[in-house]
Formats: sequence, structure tokens, C-alpha cells
Amino acid sequence: MTVSLPKLGPRQATSMKQGADMDPQLSRPTWSKQIEFTLAGIGCAVGLGNVWRFPYLCYRSGGGAFLVPYLLMLVVLGIPLLYMELTVGQYTRRGPVHALATVCPLFKGVGIASVAIAFIMCTYYNVIITWALFYLFHSFQSPLPWQSCNNTWNTPNCSDHATNSSFTSTASQEFFQYEMLEQTSGVEETGTLRWQLFLILLLAWILIYFCIFKGVKSTGKVVYFTALFPYVILIALLINNVQLPGALEGINFFILPEWDKLLSVDVWVNAAAQIFNSIGIGFGSLMAMSSYNNFNNNVLKDTLTIAIINSLTSILAGFVIFSAFGYMSHLQGIPVNQLAVDGPGLVFVVYPQAFANMPAPQVWAVLFFFMLLCLGLDSEFAMAEVMVTSLMDEYFKQVIGIFKRKELFVLAICAIAFLLGIPCCRGFQVGIYVFQLMDHYTAIVSIMFLALFEIIAICWLYGVKRLSANLVEMTGKGANIFFRVCWLIVAPVLVAVILIFSIIQFKPARYEDYVFPPWAQGVGWVIALGSIIWIPLGIIHTLWVLPGSPMQKLKLSITPYALDEESKIILLFFLNILTNYV
Repeated sequence: MTVSLPKLGPRQATSMKQGADMDPQLSRPTWSKQIEFTLAGIGCAVGLGNVWRFPYLCYRSGGGAFLVPYLLMLVVLGIPLLYMELTVGQYTRRGPVHALATVCPLFKGVGIASVAIAFIMCTYYNVIITWALFYLFHSFQSPLPWQSCNNTWNTPNCSDHATNSSFTSTASQEFFQYEMLEQTSGVEETGTLRWQLFLILLLAWILIYFCIFKGVKSTGKVVYFTALFPYVILIALLINNVQLPGALEGINFFILPEWDKLLSVDVWVNAAAQIFNSIGIGFGSLMAMSSYNNFNNNVLKDTLTIAIINSLTSILAGFVIFSAFGYMSHLQGIPVNQLAVDGPGLVFVVYPQAFANMPAPQVWAVLFFFMLLCLGLDSEFAMAEVMVTSLMDEYFKQVIGIFKRKELFVLAICAIAFLLGIPCCRGFQVGIYVFQLMDHYTAIVSIMFLALFEIIAICWLYGVKRLSANLVEMTGKGANIFFRVCWLIVAPVLVAVILIFSIIQFKPARYEDYVFPPWAQGVGWVIALGSIIWIPLGIIHTLWVLPGSPMQKLKLSITPYALDEESKIILLFFLNILTNYV
């Protein structure tokens, strides 16, 4: 994607608003009501990670001990970076590609990288919606298909009752592995096309299309339901779960910390990473959505609303999940901390197993998997919208010339993502391995690397002083000292630390006991580079097309303005450290 370098005046927003009246490409629609953006932002941030990754990290980190660094990282990392992204998106009124090219032409590739990673993720993230739909359709059966071992897919080792034995498997485990996935022995064995999952994947993309085909006009209406209804189900599940025997033991494990766990660096890194990935910093989704805001919208209010509700949702989901853990530990007769729990298995194995032992199991199963569907839809159409917004920003005339209507262009994007997602979204029996490989190499190092350069571009090169001035122009009030310090020092350092630890602790991709062969690991790194590579390519292209000597090119590429004093101090400080180290 080629992005022309912007020519900015001292009052960029005014010129943009004037240009919008003359250029159809700049005539950007806005949310019908501001509450629609807030709900869309909540739906984008609140996703499946709140329901399974957050409880899983709490469980692995000693329960309540995880909440301390989690809430601290929310304050010093999550809220400031979300505030930064929403400010840039609303001020420039562009998706991540043009927004980053506007504030710092040298790092325009960061915007392209965020679009690339969002598109890569949306091709395989839809597997969650596919899974949820598969389970939802089977939840209307009586008895539930994972409630007993009297099925054709069950093995002699299957047990109808919860067990902690490594020699037996539960009915819910076997339903997940042998009925839904029909997984092969490894990535080398492709298997056959799974027509059921193929058609459900198609249905999932049809749902996504009708959520976004009219842009913010359709998305704004959908989020009233998809963003709010999951809370009704979570509260209903919580009321039911707390009445189950053993629920109190699970809740105590969740809220009472094991203080010695706080001495582990992993707990702090995982807390920061969870805040980071849950809110979606670096994915470009919220930046794209905020570009449809009114210019004078209160950015800080939306930031606090989205970030705080996102974390409160994680904590609410924690009470729901850990009360179920307590119930399962009661059934198995073992302590809560000895349950066999992992990430995806938490939602598709452990919880369905708990349903099977509850009164009216079909009711709770339908409610739970419908909630997963709503959460997945919110996150998925946010990622798809990044691609649509960015391409419309860059190639508006060409897109309209070819497709005539935006709705047909959105249909083409969804169709391409559907086709690319067939192998990794369980269209084939090997799909579980393809999904795991893509997720491992996309959702960890790639997003951290991308976000670090986004922070450098916006907070250091564009400058905190200038970002605060943009806020004054939009809302009449700039950023306070807390946000300035977080933008300049705290956030860059924390993200750099997370990236370093992610690289140090990086392990080859695996699924359960299966370790991917070297050639598959190589494919994984190619997938990771599919987003990262745009950052150096953007730097090379920018320096190539700008006129003047190498030093003049560099000055022009950093920002159309001179660096402010705060940025100079920070850059000189780190340059001195680097020089002394070398």
C-alpha cells in the first residue's frame, strides 16, 4: 500500500474539515449518536480474551495476586495508550495508515502494519465464532452431546464424570477433540474438508458482513445488542453459579492473593500483556472507529469508559468462571489449584463439563455460547473495519470506480477473508494446528513490536506537547501531567520490557503435546513478518521519495514540524544510553 506524504498546516483539523466539503473521499460519515461509538469501542475491547484468557492468567498466577499488577497496568499503560490512539484517530479523521503517515511520515509503515496484522487476525479469529456457533447449535439437544460417553466419537477411555486422571478423558474433552475438530495427528496430515465447519464459517462471515456493510450506520445499530447482551448473560450465569456447591472456594481463590506470586516477573509481564491485548492497542481498530467521531467529542470520557468497563468485564467474568471452578473442584474432590485448566479448553471443555452437571443444562449452554458469539462478533467486525476504512481512505475513487457501491467492496473483503480462513478456521481437520501456529506468531511478538514503534512515532517524534495541543483544539482541554509522563516515559519503557521478555521467553509453537516441525515454525515467522516488514519498508519508501540530502530527508520524514523540547530530552537521554552501551 502506497501512502502519499501529508502536507500539514498549523491547523490541520480545520483544513481537513474544509476539505471534507470539497472532496468526497474526505467527506467522512460520523456515528449517528456518540453512544454508538462508546458501545462499539466497548464491544471491540471486550472480547473472548476477557472470558478465557483473563481467568486463565489469574488461575496460573495464583488467583488474586494477578489482580494487583493487572489494575496497576490498567492505570499506567492501558488508559494512557488508549487515550493516545483515540486522540490521533479523532483528530486526523483517518484510519491507522493515514493517521500515522500524518503524525510521523517516517513511521507510516506502522499504520500499514496494524492493518496487516488486523487482517491476518480476522482471517483466523473467526474460528472462535465458528466454534461458538457449532456448540450453540448442539446445545439444543437433550441430553447435551458432551454430557455422556454414549456417542460414536467416544473412546474406551471416556468418562461420564469429572476426573483428574491422566488416563481418562471427559465427555466434553472428547466432543471438542473428536466430534468438532476431528483433528489429525499433526500439521503434516491435512485430512479432509469438514463441511459442517466450512458452512458454519461461511455463516459467521455472513453475520460479520451484515454488521459492517453500511459502515458506522449499520455497526452503530448492531452494537446496541452485541455489546450489551453479554452482560445480561454473565450476570445470569453468576447468579446461578454462586448457588452451586463449592462455588465459594473458587471465588476465594480468585480474590485472595498468594502474595509470593508478586515476586515473579512473569506475573507482571502477563498482566501488562493482558491489558495491552485486551484493549487492543496497536491493532488500529479503535483508532479507525474514533476517526468517525465528531471533531469536538470528549476523547477522555470515551477512553475511561471503554478501558474501565473492559477491565470490570474481565473481573465479572472471573467471578463467573472461578465459581464454576469451585463447583468442578467439589465434584472431583480436589483443591481448585489442581484442576486441569488451559486457555481454549477453559471455554470449550471445562465450562461445558460444568453445564452438564447443572440443572437445565441446555438453557445455560445456549446462553453461554450465544454470549461467546456476541463477544466474537464485536471483536471480529472491528478488525474487518480496519481494512475497509484504510483502503477506502487510500483508494476511495478506485474502489468506488470498480465496485460502484461500498457495500460490494465490503462484501469482497469479507469473501477474501473467508477464503483465507478456510484452512485455519477448521475447514480442514488440520485446522487446529494452522490456527495455533498463526495465533502463536501473530498475537505475541508481532503486536508488541508494532505497538512500540507506534508509541515512538506518536509520543516521541510527533511529540506529547503537540498531541496535547490537538486535544485543546478538539475539546478545549489538554492532557494533564499524568498522561504526559505515561506517554513520554512509562508506556514506552513498559512496552519495551514486555517485548524483550516476550522474545527472551519465546518458545516454539505447540498444541498440547505436539511440537510443530521446523518447517512449520518457519512458516510461522513468515506470517509474523507479514505485518512487521511494513515498518522498515515504510521507512525506506519515505526516505526514497522525499527530496533533499539524507539529513533533510530524515528531518522531513520525522514530522513536518520541529521536535518539541520534551521529545528532544527523551531522545537525547536514550541516545546517550545507547552510545555508552555500545
